[in-house]
Amino acid sequence: MVKLAREVDGIDEFDIKILKAIGDDARISVTELSGKVGLSKTPCHARLRRLEADGYILGYRTLIDPVKLGLEHIAFVEVKLSDTKASALNEFNTEVRKHHSIEQCHMIAGGFDYLLKVRSKSMREYRTLLGETISQLPHVAQTSTYVSMEAVKDNTVLPDMGT
Repeated sequence: MVKLAREVDGIDEFDIKILKAIGDDARISVTELSGKVGLSKTPCHARLRRLEADGYILGYRTLIDPVKLGLEHIAFVEVKLSDTKASALNEFNTEVRKHHSIEQCHMIAGGFDYLLKVRSKSMREYRTLLGETISQLPHVAQTSTYVSMEAVKDNTVLPDMGT
């Protein structure tokens, strides 16, 4: 269980409740939000705007079901680079951001340099992405692929933050 110290960066229990509520439903009205968090509408709205201005809320988006669009193949790819100087890492980072089929890219401390989450329609399409896109990224020396058989848990809601 992850707990957040209440005094960190001026975030209090009301702010955490607001973040959790909009994390569950970004389309919630300020009136509904204020009722959920126990504040009147005006202070709730002011806190929401402050959380946006301070960068706690990066934006709002719609969750789209990729499986309904035929994008049900998920692969996790370990990537080892041939060069890990800052300039090489920057080149890799810049190029990987250009490819929408790469849903996530994490720099890893361990036996490889990056872990990618790649979504495609099929194993055949993934194989093409691996050969023509991922392996062609700057400084890629080696890849290892792990195919997901089932997403048991996949969410982006906030963990328990002590509220």
